[in-house]
Amino acid sequence: MASRRDYARLIHSPAFRRLQGKTQLYPSHESDFFRNRLTHSLEVAQIAKSIAIRLNNTEKFLSPANMRIDENLVEFAGLAHDLGHPPFGHNGEKTLDRLMMADGGFEGNAQTLRILARLEKKETKDFPSSSSVPLPVSVNGEDLRTGLNLTYRTLASIVKYNKTIPMTLEIRKQQGLDGGPVKAIYTSEVDLLNTIKSKLEVPAENFKTIECSIMDVADDIAYSTYDVEDSLKAGFLSPLRMISMPDDFKEMIAAGVRKKIAEYYADESEENRSFTINDLNDTLARIFKDMLLPGDAVLTKLYKGVSPEEAAFMLGSHAYRSSEEISGNGYLRTAFTSQLVGEYIQNIEFIPNESHSALSRARLKIETFKKVEMMKRFAYELLISSPRLKIAEKRGDEIISKIFSSLIDNPELLPDDWKALHQSVDNPSWKRRTICDYIAGMTDRYCVEVYSRLTGENPMTIWKPH
Repeated sequence: MASRRDYARLIHSPAFRRLQGKTQLYPSHESDFFRNRLTHSLEVAQIAKSIAIRLNNTEKFLSPANMRIDENLVEFAGLAHDLGHPPFGHNGEKTLDRLMMADGGFEGNAQTLRILARLEKKETKDFPSSSSVPLPVSVNGEDLRTGLNLTYRTLASIVKYNKTIPMTLEIRKQQGLDGGPVKAIYTSEVDLLNTIKSKLEVPAENFKTIECSIMDVADDIAYSTYDVEDSLKAGFLSPLRMISMPDDFKEMIAAGVRKKIAEYYADESEENRSFTINDLNDTLARIFKDMLLPGDAVLTKLYKGVSPEEAAFMLGSHAYRSSEEISGNGYLRTAFTSQLVGEYIQNIEFIPNESHSALSRARLKIETFKKVEMMKRFAYELLISSPRLKIAEKRGDEIISKIFSSLIDNPELLPDDWKALHQSVDNPSWKRRTICDYIAGMTDRYCVEVYSRLTGENPMTIWKPH
C-alpha cells in the first residue's frame, strides 16, 4: 500500500527525528515533561486517526470500501504536519520570514511541503534508477531533488493553503499581507501543487483534501488540550486566571474566535456565529464547573447561614485551592484533558463532496469549535504576554539572525553538502533559500551550538560534525 510506504519513509527520515529537538510551547531542555514538536505530532496523529476511524464507521457516504478514508494517510498527515517548523517555534518562523522577505518569505507549512518533496535526501530524478552518484542539481542548474518521493495523494494531505507567498514585501503590502508570515506555499512549489491537483483530478480552487482537513482539526484539538495541559503545569495558565482576566483581554479573545468562526462557518446563521464576552464566560464556567464548584461541606455551611465575609472567604479559598490543584496534580490534569479530547472527537461533523470525494471536509461542530478556539487563544495569549517568553523570543531572533548573516557573508562555513548545494546555482535568491533551508532544519539546541561557535568566548568543540 503506497500510503504505508510513505508513512515508513517519513518515520525513518532525519527531518522527523529532528522534531524531538524543536520547541512546541516550552523549551524541552528545561523539563522532560513538556511536549516537543515530535510528541505533539504523535498526539496529533493519534487524534487524527481516531477521527478517521470514527467517520469511517459512522458516515454512510464512506461506507463503500473505495470511499473509506485512508487511516494510514491521515496518520501520516498528523505526523508530518509540523516538519517545517524552524528552531524556536513560531518566533523562529517570524525571524526567517523577515530575513527572507525579498526572496519569497518563510512559513512553516510551506517548508513542510518543501522538506517532503525536495529537501529530504531519499531520491532524486535520476537516483537510484540510473545514477550511481546522486546529484541534487544538474550541470545545467536543474533542481533534481524529489525529497522522499511520496505519492501525490500523500503530499496533498499536508497542503493546508491553496495560495502562494508573495515574493516581496511590496507585493505583500499591496495585498494587505504585511503582518508576519503568510500562510501559503512558496513559488518554488507552485508547479508541484498544480501537478498534485491534476493527478487527483480535483478543481484548482478550494483545494484541501479530507486527510488534511482531519489533520487540521486534530491539531486544533491537541493545541487546545495538551498545550493547555503544559501551560497549567508551567504555571502560565490556571482556571482562576482565565476566569478573572479583565474584559478587554476577554474581548480580544472573543474577537479572535469570531474571526475564525467567520472563516470556517460562513454557512451557519448569524446567531450561531455569535461569540460575546458573556458567551466566553459561560463557556469557561461549563469547562471548569466540576473543579471549581464548592463541595457538599462548603455548601452545607453556606445553607446554614454565614456572614458575607465568611462566605467570600470560604468560596474564594475553595476556588483558589481547586484551581491550583489542577496545575500541581497530574491525575487531575490527565482526567481534564482526556475528557476534553474525547468530547471533541465525538463532536466532529463530516461534510461530503459528492463530485470530488477527496475534497470532503471534517470540522468541529460550531459550539465545540468555539470552546476549542477559545482555549487555544487563552493558552497562546497568556503565554506570549509573559516577560519570560519575551526574553526567549528576543534571544531566538538574535541567534537565527546572527547565523543567517554570518552564512550569507561566509558561505564557506556551511557543511560540505550544503556548501555544494549553495554553489550549484549562481543565483542570489537560490543561495539565500539554501541558507534558510539549512537553518530551518536545525534543532533548537544545535542552533544555539552553531551560534556559540560563531560568537562565544568558549565555543563548542570543533570535532563535533555539523
